[in-house]
Amino acid sequence: MYDRPVRIVAICGSERHNGNTDLALEYAGELIRERDAEFEVIHLREHRISPCSPCGDCNSRATSCELRDDMPGIVDRLRQADGLIYATPVHGFGLAHLMQIFIERAGVGYLRFERPLANKVGGIIVTGRRYSEASVHNQLVDNLLLNRMILVGSGFPALLRNTEAQPGLNDEEGLDALERMVHRMLDMCGLLRRSQGEYPDDLLPSYDRNERIPRRRLPV
Repeated sequence: MYDRPVRIVAICGSERHNGNTDLALEYAGELIRERDAEFEVIHLREHRISPCSPCGDCNSRATSCELRDDMPGIVDRLRQADGLIYATPVHGFGLAHLMQIFIERAGVGYLRFERPLANKVGGIIVTGRRYSEASVHNQLVDNLLLNRMILVGSGFPALLRNTEAQPGLNDEEGLDALERMVHRMLDMCGLLRRSQGEYPDDLLPSYDRNERIPRRRLPV
């Protein structure tokens, strides 16, 4: 039906190899591939990503960030996806630092100029022990909405808890939420593909890609 399979790309903000976040993404990948879609995980721990520097011109410049690291390549891989999953553990009652650095650098340095992630289907997975999963989830929701992405309602959010010393997928309710989210994402990706065939016009007008450009007022 389509010229290529639906492609889902996940950003993993965990520093720990084979930790809870990695396991959750492995499970998500199994579900996605069972439906003949493609799945790729970008582990931020394997890339060189510079924190935002004190250059101070982020709010005035009109070109991408000039810091030399792996971020441009990561952004290019995100552009090629139909759907994106942001997956991160809770650290210190907040967002793990790798994911925090990523959303700051990607957003201010690259995504804000044309919002290339607009209309991609977004999903979020948060792993934690007991506290602050919802707060981290809410922060990522705000970031996905900032980038004009589409969040699909799938019941409860995919918050996976594990109070054991060893990594594991022990949260049945959290796994059920993850499954629902993945299937809803794939369904929405397919729906958007079909809609683009029938309605080829861009779903996000050019004037709404950048919040720094004055929004066109609708006629009264």
